[in-house]
Amino acid sequence: MIVVSDTSPLCNLVLVNHLWLLREIYDIVIIPVVVAEELRAASNVEIQNICTLEWIQMRSLANPSFADRLYSERGLDLGEAHAIALAIELKADDLLIDERIGRREALQLGLSVIGILGILITAKQRGLIPIVKPVMNALIENAGFRVSIELYDRVIALSNEK
Repeated sequence: MIVVSDTSPLCNLVLVNHLWLLREIYDIVIIPVVVAEELRAASNVEIQNICTLEWIQMRSLANPSFADRLYSERGLDLGEAHAIALAIELKADDLLIDERIGRREALQLGLSVIGILGILITAKQRGLIPIVKPVMNALIENAGFRVSIELYDRVIALSNEK
């Protein structure tokens, strides 16, 4: 299974000590060079070290002009644009992205999109974590992850939690 990730899902999972879920679910996570550069530029050493993990693979784009167009014409940030372009080039099974504009663009381009909350639901279904709610709360409190009340309730319901 091929998964390409944008920057923020990796950073946010590090901040709540659950980056390991991606390895358990996907084995290998592919990131574009731009995402690796964003990770290395972070002030948090744990985020900088994501690129040193053997199961995180960095790839260059064969056609960076498509990512440049997504960036300049569609209002995406550089990491999102490159992650979407790389997911298309690799025919990825999933694109890990959380930002609304990037998700919408990826879906319009026919990509299968999953975010951190989807990862948490999958992790619970596979028995990797017993409860989604405390991890979601940690994302909100420790990583500044924004979740509407409706989405929060929907994730809890999908996780069969109260």
